[in-house]
Amino acid sequence: MRLYHRRYPAQGGYTLEQARELTTLSYGVGRQIGLLIDRQGRPRMVIAGTPDSIYIPDLSRSRQSPGRLRGLRLLHTHLTAAPLSQEDLMDMLFLRFDSLAALTIDQDGGPYQFHYAHLLPANPDKEPYEVFPPLAWDKVDVDFSALAEALEDEFSRSGAVIGESRAPGKAAKDAARSPEPPEGQPAILVSVSTQPRPVQEASLAELSELARTAGLHVADTMIQRVGKINPKFIMGKGKLADLEVMALQANAQVVIFDRELSPAQMRNLAEITERKILDRSQLILDIFAQRATTRAGKLQVEMAQLKYTLPRLVGKSQALSRLMGGIGGRGPGETKLEIDRRKIRTRISRIAKDLDTLRKQRASTRARRAKAGVPVAALVGYTNAGKSTLLNTLTQSKVLAEDKLFATLDPTTRRLRFPQERELILTDTVGFIRQLPDELREAFQATLEELSAADLLIHVCDASHVELWEQNQAVETILSDMDLHHIPRIRVLNKWDLLGQEQRDAALSLLPESIPASAKTKHGLEALSSEIVSRVDWERYCRLEPVWDMEAEAEETPPIVITNN
Repeated sequence: MRLYHRRYPAQGGYTLEQARELTTLSYGVGRQIGLLIDRQGRPRMVIAGTPDSIYIPDLSRSRQSPGRLRGLRLLHTHLTAAPLSQEDLMDMLFLRFDSLAALTIDQDGGPYQFHYAHLLPANPDKEPYEVFPPLAWDKVDVDFSALAEALEDEFSRSGAVIGESRAPGKAAKDAARSPEPPEGQPAILVSVSTQPRPVQEASLAELSELARTAGLHVADTMIQRVGKINPKFIMGKGKLADLEVMALQANAQVVIFDRELSPAQMRNLAEITERKILDRSQLILDIFAQRATTRAGKLQVEMAQLKYTLPRLVGKSQALSRLMGGIGGRGPGETKLEIDRRKIRTRISRIAKDLDTLRKQRASTRARRAKAGVPVAALVGYTNAGKSTLLNTLTQSKVLAEDKLFATLDPTTRRLRFPQERELILTDTVGFIRQLPDELREAFQATLEELSAADLLIHVCDASHVELWEQNQAVETILSDMDLHHIPRIRVLNKWDLLGQEQRDAALSLLPESIPASAKTKHGLEALSSEIVSRVDWERYCRLEPVWDMEAEAEETPPIVITNN
């Protein structure tokens, strides 16, 4: 076709002869004709549509990165005097064209008017694009290449500095590697749910903390309450357009949904937005991958990642099939997808055996503890409630304690000595969270079994959190699901120093029979120690003969002697 061999100038978009040629051809065939033109003026694609629209096939993603447009402008014809349609504008938005233009045709088949639009960077009115008034077809004086470069500069300025990707604690094999994005990369958080808006806002605030812990910068958030979840895209086409505008103007290449997405939903969203799509479970798995330091922790995280990834592997084509030789082995053989799945299943089986060995070792350790006559108390609670800080204060340890979710992943054991030569083992466990991925709970079963052997659970709550009651109920639900509700429990309202008197009264009325305390200021720790001493059945342990070396089990740290002065 001759249209392929034309050079279309950036200034004005076309020559007068090219405009006449395009409209005459379109009028003659009775169809819209579109040209995708690069910044050098060369047509990359010629599209013949229907009388009312054109369908744009899959395009190359070579320029798909934050702050960059497609590098192509769309020039197409309209057989009538109709301006740019909403469908045209949505194509420009989702495909990130440099600009979109329509050349209308008069009743004689000649050019009539020129309509064009382009995307907008972040602006006070939050407009996604600008549609200009129609121009006479022979009076167009716009430099489209300069316009596209100026827009890219504006989009680039709106984003954060892009860092280098970090490797997770232990990457899973092949396709199961952690999808960790670069540090500081902007991300959009999205909540689509049938729940009331206040509930969505609270959950989205927690997702924001998770994103910050993973090293992301939250550029913007979106909340939509729906009567029914869209099974294909989660949300409707209109909201998807709003999301695309938000991500484009914020220079964000990562979109995180505050729910677990099905494999089909994740694939559909990635295809239509051309951005990295993560769900809540994937983000939590990524944080665990960063935090795992011991071999046991790394194995458990890898197991969870592999189980999450397995149903989400999708084969794009049969091109990577390998041929099998021998009788009965000829033909297409295994596809690349099947090979990946088989590798993951093999790796899962190997890790399961290692975790079973770990479970037996810990069971043996717990048996030695029971014979030694030393009681065990476990710190449990919502993530970032201050469990590690409380452990450090009680035992004068230096366990990592940060104001981040899941700062502690691997269980830590320390000695805690009381007056009258009494001592116990104090264990800090991984924090709980709502909607904890099933893959993580199953993989960490070897770790969570430590709780079942505890004589006492110390439930640490963040008294300063606005969702104190909800977090308390989430922990209680998880403990009940794990069949640990029968173990004696002490509830501690930590971070008491951050509350005013009115807030303290409200917290105690909300959760009575709790011990107010502050791990940082040591307020309330005497009352806590007295309660621990009173709740442990010391006589039962005194009847046992010590046959276990506590020094070998608990790390060598100077124990703190807690008095009741």
